[in-house]
Amino acid sequence: MTPLISRVWKFGSDVDTDQIVPGRYAPYMRPDEDVGQFAFIEARPEFAKNARPGDIIVAGENFGCGSSREYAPEALKRRQIAAIIAPSFARIFFRNSINLGIPLFISSEIATSIRDGEYVGLDLVNNLLLSESRQYILPPLPFFMTEILKAGGVVKYIRQYGRFPTA
Repeated sequence: MTPLISRVWKFGSDVDTDQIVPGRYAPYMRPDEDVGQFAFIEARPEFAKNARPGDIIVAGENFGCGSSREYAPEALKRRQIAAIIAPSFARIFFRNSINLGIPLFISSEIATSIRDGEYVGLDLVNNLLLSESRQYILPPLPFFMTEILKAGGVVKYIRQYGRFPTA
């Protein structure tokens, strides 16, 4: 399988959900607008304008910290972000993202090695990230998370199988 060619959007540490989608752009504040168009609208406006389906986010420690706003990962899902890689994630953001079908990978090595704007090959079938200079192995996710991601999110999984995935 040919890897997906993805642009890297690099972020620092402690990116909170208010940076991902500021509260004033919340779906309940703007019910007739797509929350995806507001991803990083203030923290990094060029992301909101230029991020494309299949792009990936590489960040520092504690990505997604702050409140438990499900619309923050929802905005990234609507932008069709292919994966997020960071040394660590806020727990609720991690779970919300998996539940919405966004693959997240914990890797300090990738977070420090990959550059903003770099184009990489993303092979989720074989858990590989390919840069110009090297190949990185993405850490495998637990079986139940992989099953949720394959289905496209937890709601789609339950609709398909009528239950939560088990080990």
